[in-house]
Amino acid sequence: MQGTVEQVLTTKRLVIGHVIMCRGCCCGDVNKGKPEFPVDWLKMEWKRRGLLKNIQLTISGCLGPCDLSNVASISDAAGSVWLGNIRHQWQYDALLDWASESKAAEVLLPLPREFDELRFDPFRPAARALVQASISEVTL
Repeated sequence: MQGTVEQVLTTKRLVIGHVIMCRGCCCGDVNKGKPEFPVDWLKMEWKRRGLLKNIQLTISGCLGPCDLSNVASISDAAGSVWLGNIRHQWQYDALLDWASESKAAEVLLPLPREFDELRFDPFRPAARALVQASISEVTL
């Protein structure tokens, strides 16, 4: 349609980040030998700490890499970080503390070092290289 101005969508709620927690076929399924995922507790704490308007929490269906149980994807405007094998209550506590500190700072802070061993990249290296190359072409 020539001559029309393209409308850009906006939203009233701008967030600083988004945490997506997997609750698919395997994550949190103690009957399959997987570590528990305290869904109700996490949602209650997220709400109690007033995080919802700043850092969106989504409990999702399967995020994909089922060999790593209790998977999370954390994203902001700069990109995303993936975590897998979240097994312990102290890790969920640390995630909540990090989110609370990020809310106070009004920007997603770097994840605490205790999450370093849980990081993984779910994308194939060849696919990532293609994306990087196409981004470089656009910015040239």
